[in-house]
Amino acid sequence: MDTNIYDTANQLEKELRETEAYADLQAAFAAVKEDPEANEVFQQFQEIQMSLQQKQMSGEEILEEEIKEAQEMALKSGENLIIKDLMEAEQKLSTLIDDLNRIIMKPIQDIYQG
Repeated sequence: MDTNIYDTANQLEKELRETEAYADLQAAFAAVKEDPEANEVFQQFQEIQMSLQQKQMSGEEILEEEIKEAQEMALKSGENLIIKDLMEAEQKLSTLIDDLNRIIMKPIQDIYQG
């Protein structure tokens, strides 16, 4: 077996860029960047998410007010139709990647379930 699995992975990466889900995400992200209000809300939401992730990874306690702020920002983001389109595009691409991951992991599952 001389199959180079990395060649396959690189081919998959190229094909992923050609999917409708990828194109939709690209377009939705560009739309957010072009709209000053949507871009501002999106940047704030990302900053809050990154801050909470860093705290979680370092084992710091996440305060109730930080959780509330993140939830309020998520609601505000979801109310913006341009950001909502981005979130839907992200979800569509995420579902595709989850499907691919399930296929890739099948041989390992077969070993343990065999």
